[in-house]
Amino acid sequence: MSSLNLSTALHAAREAAEAAGEVIRHYWRRGVAVELKSDATPVTVADREAELAIRKVLHEALPEAAIYGEEFGHDGGTQELLWLVDPLDGTKSFVRRTPFFSTQIALMQRGELVLGVSSAPIYGETMWASAGGGTWFEGERVHVAATEAMAQASISTGNIKSLTRDARWDELGAMIRDSNRIRGYGDFCHYHLLARGGLDLVIESDVNILDVAALAVIVREAGGVFTDLDGQPLTLDSTSVLAGTPALHRHTLARLRAAAQPLVGAHPVGESPA
Repeated sequence: MSSLNLSTALHAAREAAEAAGEVIRHYWRRGVAVELKSDATPVTVADREAELAIRKVLHEALPEAAIYGEEFGHDGGTQELLWLVDPLDGTKSFVRRTPFFSTQIALMQRGELVLGVSSAPIYGETMWASAGGGTWFEGERVHVAATEAMAQASISTGNIKSLTRDARWDELGAMIRDSNRIRGYGDFCHYHLLARGGLDLVIESDVNILDVAALAVIVREAGGVFTDLDGQPLTLDSTSVLAGTPALHRHTLARLRAAAQPLVGAHPVGESPA
């Protein structure tokens, strides 16, 4: 990857995630006050201090890279290398004392996601991946399942509020009926399960790129396919996810695209053909 040493960058990302984990574990034990941001989402001192700890490690390891973080925004550096950081993804879970939250750190090089670290310090699980280097969990390289048929598929959904207003909502219901089972693991958890073969398809319609950038690399390097719901590669503006085994991603994308097309010969309510 040109002059970028991916091994060094990955080591720094893992070190940064562990530094954030120390902060998060500290506040998990003692509790925190909760504030609301302008978009009505919660934030705590744990979020802010964890991001500062991450930024310190990443900047020292790769000073030429810019950092875009959930709590402190973009530092204005070059776009050649860009760290994407969510120090505490799942703050709502954190403040309600459930362990489904994580630290997400990804690196983008010239618009391509090249490494990701996903660390859930209370849940007790960390995964990481780099371009061409595979996906790793508990010291072993992991892979998505070989599942090809919807009848054998395990599907997980996360944030899908906007999808309920979409023409594709009914098709999702049909796929659920066709599947083996449906779950809603959410957050980092269902992507980790997908990457190590524990389920086969993940669908979300309401995400932020900082939530999923690292997870995209983790799923991709485990042999999965990770796009938005329209089948497009992730960008900084992406807000949805369709991730799965290659066969199920392909099958699901075709069904969602067909559902989104207006019916031939259909007319708006109250109108009739000319």
